[in-house]
Amino acid sequence: MNIVVCVKYVPDATADRQFESDNTVDRVGVDGLLSELDEYAVEQALQLKEKAGDDTKVTALCVGPEKAVDAVRKALQMGADEGVLVTDEAIAGSDAAATSLVLAKAVEKAGADSKVDLVLCGMSSTDGAMSVVPAMLAERLNLPQVTLASVVETQGDQVRVKRDGDTATEVIGATMPLVLSVTDQSGEARYPSFKGIMAAKKKPLETWSLGDLGVDAGQVGLDAAWTAVEETTARPPRTAGEVVKDEDGSGATALAEFLASKKFI
Repeated sequence: MNIVVCVKYVPDATADRQFESDNTVDRVGVDGLLSELDEYAVEQALQLKEKAGDDTKVTALCVGPEKAVDAVRKALQMGADEGVLVTDEAIAGSDAAATSLVLAKAVEKAGADSKVDLVLCGMSSTDGAMSVVPAMLAERLNLPQVTLASVVETQGDQVRVKRDGDTATEVIGATMPLVLSVTDQSGEARYPSFKGIMAAKKKPLETWSLGDLGVDAGQVGLDAAWTAVEETTARPPRTAGEVVKDEDGSGATALAEFLASKKFI
């Protein structure tokens, strides 16, 4: 089985995140890491590999700046067999539509010698949180999609998943090849072991450009984006909290009035 896991390099939520002058997120001047929600996709790919045996190959695929190689390395340390980073200056500022185009072309290239049976994605990215790339990717690859799976089971080329909704739980079956996204309820992602970290240094890790994929630079980037951020405002500094004293028995009333003013109650 040939599995490709799409992973994303996102700004560290604990870092001082900034916007560029063109209102795009600064992904170079801030610490980044593998999106936590994509770790669950890597975990499911590794579990499928362990079930299917050594004939299964797991490739971690990322689109981003040069520093995004750290996200690929994390996936390799977890247990992926090889990694691919697609990086090109023209990609900066791309929206979900352009990102799905680059990913689709990369998946096709990764499956040139051995067709890709399964494309795995996380449920969303922790920065953009749009949750639309798996569907767009499936459309571009002309593959069926099964999204937001909390449980994944396989038997041969058959995939059976459970999807938990607000009012009901669905059980969905599909046949590979397909695009599958999993939620953070699909199983806790493993931590890289020391052995895995050392082994990752010897695993294949390729870097591709838009030219390698046959993608024209005019199809990606900020100018080609269907959406745009018109304005950003810096987060205001934290202010001192308000202390409610209950010296005369009016504390409860003051607290209720404060919560009501903030529309919490």
